[in-house]
Amino acid sequence: MINRPLFIIQRLSALVMVPLVFGHLALMIYAVQGGLSVDEILGRTQGSWFWFCYYGVFVLAASVHGAIGLRTICGEWLGLRRGLDMLTWLVAASLTCLGLWAVVAVT
Repeated sequence: MINRPLFIIQRLSALVMVPLVFGHLALMIYAVQGGLSVDEILGRTQGSWFWFCYYGVFVLAASVHGAIGLRTICGEWLGLRRGLDMLTWLVAASLTCLGLWAVVAVT
């Protein structure tokens, strides 16, 4: 159900996400172990271009990856044929907007 370019794009987005996920998990474990509060964490991320870029790339990769995955699931499990491309674009745009909204809120 998934065509070759989408397959490749999804795998590339996964490659981008792997180090970002590990970095995010390491950072969260460090923050919890150090006893940082939410206010302290936000105080460190506010105004930081590094964290904005880090989580911005994370959001973009996750949005693309998730939208293509949902397209595949809807095509294979639900038998949808029509509207899969529109669904993919709609999901990707929605996830990107919501994710970047969250990134902007904390940086």
